Amino acid sequence: KHMGSRAVVIVCRDADAARSRFGVCAGESGIIVTRTGRRFFDARDVEIALLDRVRGAMRATGFWDEFKTDWACIDAELMPWSAKAQSLIKQQYAAVGAASQAALAATRTALAATRDRGVDVAELSDRYGVKAAQCAAFASAYRHYCWPVSGVNDLKLAPFHLLATEGKVHVDRHHVWHMETLGAICDAAEDDARVLMRTPFRQVDLSDADSERSAVDWWIKRTGAGGEGMVVKPLEFIVRGKRGLVQPAVKCRGREYLRIIYGPEYTSADQLERLRRRGLGRKRGLAMAEFALGVESLERFVRREPLRRIHECVFGVMAMESEPVDPRL
Repeated sequence: KHMGSRAVVIVCRDADAARSRFGVCAGESGIIVTRTGRRFFDARDVEIALLDRVRGAMRATGFWDEFKTDWACIDAELMPWSAKAQSLIKQQYAAVGAASQAALAATRTALAATRDRGVDVAELSDRYGVKAAQCAAFASAYRHYCWPVSGVNDLKLAPFHLLATEGKVHVDRHHVWHMETLGAICDAAEDDARVLMRTPFRQVDLSDADSERSAVDWWIKRTGAGGEGMVVKPLEFIVRGKRGLVQPAVKCRGREYLRIIYGPEYTSADQLERLRRRGLGRKRGLAMAEFALGVESLERFVRREPLRRIHECVFGVMAMESEPVDPRL
């Protein structure tokens, strides 16, 4: 699991292909949008440059001929997180980090002065020492996912799903196929900055305890080094169980990332106990419905159904996105 912002990349072989398939008449040959369909970049030159990198790598692998297509829809993560969430970081996370560290520094100074007067404040001092360490960890956690961006060479794009090409939605392919197909495109990118990056992954045999232990150790190592975590998925893109569709993915995030989301005191025992009591059923239900509608919208698009039929699915997803659900889940 990369710590960036979700991006959907629509890349066409050229402007003629974009005009023919998408009705785009402004000379554009692709677009990068957020998960909710908004244009990802305010600066068109950055978007164009990034699309050129993707297109060049696809051309180098013979993608267009192999898939008999002039366009592709790719699900990806775009980093750094600060490239899209700068205002959120400044107004929320950085503000909390700065205020908490300043306040706790003053508190600990006052406690030290109280102790010097012979008052026993050892327990209180220890408690606020823990809080200070937690707030320092909070500030360190969000800074890990931020770096300056002055151009396309400062970005990282990690694709993980080849969603659709002309006449085909690729949900019939297992996830290893998706990772290897897109990994080959990343490897073919001709740039020293390595803007396109593979996503590390592992296959886990759930009947093998050693395989499971190895995956857990891998997760611990990655999150310990500052990674966000991992996403656990069935091997197949769509799996049905006794109760219908199986959840397509579960994010398993590390403690330091979760400290950003739930606050500096996330790892305190009382906080963890409170969080364990949350109800996740509603969130899971909405996620499954959105997943099904997303796949259906792609299927209708590649079948060249009228736009109103595609928009039925899109509006359904938008309606679900407006449902009041804790965004931290």
